[in-house]
Amino acid sequence: MSPSVPLQEMIRAIRSARTQCEERGVIQRECAAIRAQFRQADNGGRSHNLAKLLYVHMLGYPAHFGQMECVRMIASPRYSEKRVGYLGAMMLLDEKQDASLLITNSIKNDLSNSNQYIQSLALCTLACMGSAEMCRDLAPEIDRLLRASNSYIKKKAALCAVHIVRKVHDLGELFTKAARSLLTEKNHGVVHGAVVLITELCERNSETLERFRKTVPDLVQIMKGLVISGYSPDHDVAGISDPFLQVRILRLLRILGRNNEAASDAMNDLLAQVATNTDSTKTVGNAVLYETVLTVLDIKSESGLRVLAVNILGRFLLNNDRNIRYIAMTSLQKIVGTDHNAVQRHRGTIVDCLKDQDASVKRRALELSLALVSASNIRSMMKELLSFLSSCPPELRSQTASGIFNAAERYAPSQRWHIDTILHVLTTAGGDVRDETVPNLIQLITNTSELHCYTVHKLYRALLSDISQQPLVQVACWCIGEYGDLLLTGECQETEPVQVTEDYVLDVLETVLQSHMSSPSTRGFALTATMKLSTRITENVDRIRSIVSIYGSCIDVELQQRAVEYNALFKKYDHMRAAVLERMPVIEKNSQGHTNGETIKESQTVKVKPGEPQQPANQVQANAAFYTVFSIVATVTVYEKDGVTVTLSCEKQSDSGLTVTLTASNSTESDIRGFTLQAAVPKSVQLHMKAPSGDSLPARGTAKLKTRADMSEVYETKVSPVTS
Repeated sequence: MSPSVPLQEMIRAIRSARTQCEERGVIQRECAAIRAQFRQADNGGRSHNLAKLLYVHMLGYPAHFGQMECVRMIASPRYSEKRVGYLGAMMLLDEKQDASLLITNSIKNDLSNSNQYIQSLALCTLACMGSAEMCRDLAPEIDRLLRASNSYIKKKAALCAVHIVRKVHDLGELFTKAARSLLTEKNHGVVHGAVVLITELCERNSETLERFRKTVPDLVQIMKGLVISGYSPDHDVAGISDPFLQVRILRLLRILGRNNEAASDAMNDLLAQVATNTDSTKTVGNAVLYETVLTVLDIKSESGLRVLAVNILGRFLLNNDRNIRYIAMTSLQKIVGTDHNAVQRHRGTIVDCLKDQDASVKRRALELSLALVSASNIRSMMKELLSFLSSCPPELRSQTASGIFNAAERYAPSQRWHIDTILHVLTTAGGDVRDETVPNLIQLITNTSELHCYTVHKLYRALLSDISQQPLVQVACWCIGEYGDLLLTGECQETEPVQVTEDYVLDVLETVLQSHMSSPSTRGFALTATMKLSTRITENVDRIRSIVSIYGSCIDVELQQRAVEYNALFKKYDHMRAAVLERMPVIEKNSQGHTNGETIKESQTVKVKPGEPQQPANQVQANAAFYTVFSIVATVTVYEKDGVTVTLSCEKQSDSGLTVTLTASNSTESDIRGFTLQAAVPKSVQLHMKAPSGDSLPARGTAKLKTRADMSEVYETKVSPVTS
């Protein structure tokens, strides 16, 4: 390929290259030829060479050596060279490069040129890559051109002024008067540029916004003219007169009417007219309708107009275009809190969108469906959501389960329905629920004493059919351990009668212990449930003792430790076993909070009994299910979180009594005030707790807070740090 080949020949040679290496070779040779010709003083093919270099730049190859050639060509008196030079400046230069400052004077001269096309080139270049310094220098020229008689120049000057306002906010005041006068123009391009400029000015300055609120009647008249005008071949798009200008005017009206009663009243009739007269069968009409809806919902519009806007979004939900359905649900999601009843009318359509094949539409439909759940429709909506949960994509299961839990907690018509709903979720998608689900359900079951028999029977049957869902298995094991006696009596009238024997129950728990699907935490629940059954059954205590002893040599340290402790209860402290393994009291939460899967902080509960050493578990699940037994040691850390450390020291006073000292320290950089230590024990234990040494923890551990408690028999210490 010769150095002087035309642009078309170079493009053809590059496209015919079979490999990337061959393509690079062609471009390198041509760039070398272009560079050599740039050095020549008298070069008649400057625009031709720069055009080829710009094509090379579009392919991603370096073309920076052509920047100065752009500057020289912009200064040329010939229009053909200026055109390519300005194009090259917009592509190769930006405001960060010093070379861009070299064209400021050329742009200023061209803005005063008598040729409107040369003025247009300068305006486009300034609007594309003008720096803040260039904008300050040339802003007066742009203001002058906004008042020119040529509509072609005025519309480009208006868009250039938009760029200047974005770069230098302080220059907005310079264009305010001219922008107002442009609204009276007949040329749609000029009016469009004026609306964009006014929008930018109003968004940047609140005083300017108040000033332009007086233009609302003018904008309304312009918009009405577009809506009721007949066919115009220059502006018609699919039967809509200049939809681009209509959309821009609606956006500006939205800004002017926001939080202003007078401006909103002035545009209510117009918005109703646009909403009812715009054709919704074409994409262009839907674009105008969507902007109308956003404007209605954002200003202080009448209630009937807001209902009309919601109904338009409801029609969008029936559109075959998934993009339109998506934006409709996104808009409904934003207003469901303020216009709940209006959105509720389209609940059926929204629920149907859960079956959409598009993942984004399905996710939006789920979010909106969860937001529409209320006390009046909880049963019907939950039926739909549970059906969706059984077939939804894996990435949506966690969100769906959390939403169902939240809705059930807020609007459950009965405790039994609440429990059944959560168990349904655990059965369907137990592996996708959040960690706090198990302790929250355990608390719910504990607090509904009238449903203990029903719940334990239902969970027992669930355990017989499936042990793969770990949260469900954990709750089932916990319930069997707590209420196994109710399971064995068979007197539950809430469920179908089922024959349950002690051997059947122990067989199920052994299956869980031995299953490869069971996690270490689940095995811990099952082992504790087995141990607790030793006080609730009469004929299989030896079998329970045998099961527990097997896990005394388990390779899982936590499970082994608990088995050793439970063996100690059988051997050394059998007289205390019934008291230690009595039913759990009602579980209370320290803090209120439950929505949307937020973690609920529970009190950390530790069972204490002279025996084998043990470090208490920190997780709420373990606190709800496991009884920790440990021996008298010098110091044990029972709470360590967020910089607060609580240690427990024990001193043996008699065979059945202990003196426990609780010490708290703060390692953070700020003091903690309002700090309290609380203790709770079962009925079989006597507690005498002395007042703490203070109610604040100094920063960086400079001082500690202490309190002492005397206890006898088996006792439970509940450490609950509370800060304010």
